[in-house]
Amino acid sequence: MTDFHEILLPTDFSEGSHGGPQRRTQIVTLRSGREERNALWAHSRRRFDLRYSVKSYSKLQELVAFWEERMGRLYGFRFRDWSDWRSRNGVDPITPLDQTIAIGDGGTKTFQLTKTYGSAFAPYTRQIRKPVAGSVRVAVAGVEQMSGWSADTTTGIVTFASAPALGQIISAGYQFDVPVRFDADELDKELRHFLIGAIESIPVVEIVV
Repeated sequence: MTDFHEILLPTDFSEGSHGGPQRRTQIVTLRSGREERNALWAHSRRRFDLRYSVKSYSKLQELVAFWEERMGRLYGFRFRDWSDWRSRNGVDPITPLDQTIAIGDGGTKTFQLTKTYGSAFAPYTRQIRKPVAGSVRVAVAGVEQMSGWSADTTTGIVTFASAPALGQIISAGYQFDVPVRFDADELDKELRHFLIGAIESIPVVEIVV
C-alpha cells in the first residue's frame, strides 16, 4: 500500500491558503561578532495553512472529509502552490525551453524534471516530482520533441525512446503540484453559529516522495 494518494486537494482550498518555502540554518555568533552559518537542510520545504480557505459550513465538511480519507498525517496528496506552480515565472505561456534539466551523454534515457531558482551566485535546483498530466513539453537541442518520449506524472521522470546525443541540452516546460501531507492528527473545529464553522489551524507540509 502506497503512503501517497495521487489526488489534488481542491484548488479553492489552496487559493485561500498562506505559507511558502522554509529552510533550517544553524547560526553561531563568534566572539568577534562574525557568524558561522550552516545549512541543516539541503533542500527547502514548503508549509501552508488552510484555515483561511474555510469560509462556509459546507467547505468545512468538504475539508474534514478530505482529511479523514487521508487519515490525518498518514497519507500524502497533491497541493497546488499558486505562487509557484509553473516552469516559468509570470503569466507568459509555458515553453519546452523553460528549464534545462540535463545534458545528454549518448546513453542515458531517463531524466528528472527540475526547476532552477537564481542564476548568479548559488542557483538552487529543485526536483519536480508531481507534474500536472498533459502539461509537460520537452525539447532536445532547442527543438521541441512531439514524440519519442513520455513523462511520468507520479515521479516527474522523463523517459526517451532513444538517448539524446552527447552534449545536447534537454529542457522542459510544465505545470506541477507539491507533494504534501496534513501536519495535524486532529482538527479543532469551532461552530460559531448555525451552519457556520471554522478550524483554528489546518497545516500541511511538503514531503519527499
